[in-house]
Amino acid sequence: MIEKTAPFHQTGKPLRQPIVLAIIIYYLTSQTSLSLLLSSHPTPPPIPILPIPTSQQISWQLTEMAMFLHFGTNTFTDSEWGTGHVDPSVFNPTALNASQWVNVAKDNGFSRVILTVKHHDGFCLWPSEYTDYSVKSSSWRNGTGDVVKELTEAAKSAGVPLGVYLSPWDRHEPTYGETLDYNEYYMGQMTELLTRYGEIREVWLDGAKDTRWVGDESGVAGTTCWSLFNRSAIKIGDTNPKYSGEGDPLGHDWVPAECDVSIRPGWFWHASQVPKSAITLLDLYYKSVGRNCLLLLNVPPNSSGLISQEDIRVLEEFSEIRKSIFSYNLAKGALISASSVRDGPSDSRYGPHNVLEEGIYSYWAPGKAQSHWVLNLDFEEVVSFNVLLVQEPIHMGQRIIEFHVDFLNKEGEWEEVVHGTTVGYKRLLRFWKVESSKLRVVIDKSRADPLISYLGIYKDPFAILGRVSNFSSTSISKDGKPRQQNMYHNSPRVSSF
Repeated sequence: MIEKTAPFHQTGKPLRQPIVLAIIIYYLTSQTSLSLLLSSHPTPPPIPILPIPTSQQISWQLTEMAMFLHFGTNTFTDSEWGTGHVDPSVFNPTALNASQWVNVAKDNGFSRVILTVKHHDGFCLWPSEYTDYSVKSSSWRNGTGDVVKELTEAAKSAGVPLGVYLSPWDRHEPTYGETLDYNEYYMGQMTELLTRYGEIREVWLDGAKDTRWVGDESGVAGTTCWSLFNRSAIKIGDTNPKYSGEGDPLGHDWVPAECDVSIRPGWFWHASQVPKSAITLLDLYYKSVGRNCLLLLNVPPNSSGLISQEDIRVLEEFSEIRKSIFSYNLAKGALISASSVRDGPSDSRYGPHNVLEEGIYSYWAPGKAQSHWVLNLDFEEVVSFNVLLVQEPIHMGQRIIEFHVDFLNKEGEWEEVVHGTTVGYKRLLRFWKVESSKLRVVIDKSRADPLISYLGIYKDPFAILGRVSNFSSTSISKDGKPRQQNMYHNSPRVSSF
């Protein structure tokens, strides 16, 4: 006899199997929906690694080059170090044209100008109320002139930011050495400058804290150069050149370096001196801006109050050379790929294509928890190049410690051409000329996941093979021996321009 089971509504007992099955189906459906929901959310950007720059520091470094203007009584006495006792009537720049200074800077790629409004001799280029040792006691414009005023008006008209250097040392002022009295005097003069002339974008000081002096006046940074630094480790007047030059990978502060150098042997104009060649300036550019620093180039006005024509010719050639090298990035014609991408290859926000977009705010980010970081470039044909440019998104912190570049040689093997250390805002590496259809940039060591904002491959036609001892990198041959490196003809002019 077959026993029939009554339905639930007749027996009052639950049907366990259908309900368990329904629960399983519901659970799986919910998990799938949750997974889809979670996968639709973008991966957040990497966490910045401290320290990081302020917005003002970023703006400062983006300018890359500034022009220093040393001008004063020393210009008329053929001296570098004024005594503070020269008759102020010697100051008489009869053809002074501040607009010429500003236009020379702007036309040749310098983003701001900085004037020595008072050098160590104490002579002031504005009519200060705190001393008679100024333009008001000079024969220039019968004592009614004001160099600072004319320069601020010219800079404002041209849209060029202006900075001032007010020397803390004053060999003329009697109160110098009496701390309180001189501090009041100095602050009184600083107040005049910052309240009379509109916007002063930068006050350049010896021992400043937002940026640091690289440690020499040759315009050359260390081959390793961190923006990380410890302010507490330095004292004004007690510079450690190595520490200032290299920075500190364990530093708690962001203090980028500045390289200052003069276009002439002296800081003030001297009739007997001639400017450096354009090729020499290019070499300084590689070794300052190309090593994560800002280049502050002094171009002193002459005794007429003008920048000399021979200096202008050199600056124009320097500008044309830079344009000829860096106006065309070979990498933009290559197929680019990466060893990994944060949140997968489909996430365009962190993809390798970002390194071909100029600027620091978009970047390639590799996948998390990786130890193999590579950018690959396939030119699809043989190209010739000898310069690498790499930039980091410095607002995310300085990360890269070491890296190298390989190219695919004629035997179909990867061969190392150059290696470098820190990157920061900008790193330029020169090396022997390479002809290849493929190259790769390999990050060997990094403080955190490396991020690259821009990658450039260029050909510098002004380089020749030679022996250089202080290059920013080392090229390695297949047998592991250093190759000869690039250098430049030390010719005073470049005939191709």
